[in-house]
Amino acid sequence: MTETPMNDRELLVEERGRVLVLTMHRPESRNAMSMTMAHQIAEALEDFDRRDDLSVAVITGGGGTFCAGMDLKGFARGERPVVEGRGFAGIVKSPPRKPIIAAVEGYALAGGFEIVLSCDLIVASSEATFGLPEVKRGLTAAAGGLLRLQHRVPYHLAMELVLTGRMWPAPEAHTAGLVSRLAGPGEALATALELAEQIAPNAPLALAASKRVLVESVDWPLPEKFDRQEAIVNPIRESDDAREGARAFVEKRDPQWTGR
Repeated sequence: MTETPMNDRELLVEERGRVLVLTMHRPESRNAMSMTMAHQIAEALEDFDRRDDLSVAVITGGGGTFCAGMDLKGFARGERPVVEGRGFAGIVKSPPRKPIIAAVEGYALAGGFEIVLSCDLIVASSEATFGLPEVKRGLTAAAGGLLRLQHRVPYHLAMELVLTGRMWPAPEAHTAGLVSRLAGPGEALATALELAEQIAPNAPLALAASKRVLVESVDWPLPEKFDRQEAIVNPIRESDDAREGARAFVEKRDPQWTGR
């Protein structure tokens, strides 16, 4: 296990085997997103996607909360926590190509909820709360909330949550299918790591390709679906990892993935 020195970093980066753990670390502001933290998240995710020895990431917040949205003090100074090409928080416009899990304690509101929606799996404490309250402030959820929520929960529920701006308790989100696993208070990260450890032993190329098909195929025209899928999955079938997976199965041993 390795971890970056704290120094003045607003994002703590820790490696646990093939799992990368990113912890937003601005507890004095409920991890409100700053320009600095957005760039640190973007840098960490770019490194995550480049490295063959990391398969899955977990993003969480320190101090008992996930993220309360944009740092309004920074916004008042003219700062926007947006990274070119990656969007708000360095993730919402361009999430990593590899799987990423949100581990949510406390509040995930506004941009914080939109970070959660950019993740592939969501683990939340039973005491966590989600919400897109922008309409209460004369704003709109422009960091992916309006684009993603309707595809994650029933349409009319998404519309209600957006138009009312109400707080949405994690147990309700779990019932609606948004939250993958509901954890006990204070146990979101531990539960997310358990899930990550189930994903991490699998072939990294296959994980990334499977995620890509699931994400991109939503609006593929029906006659083109299988051809588009084939263009993504055929290189995986011909990879060194695919051959290693077959050999390991025959030889009754754990595969040794190289990401090639």
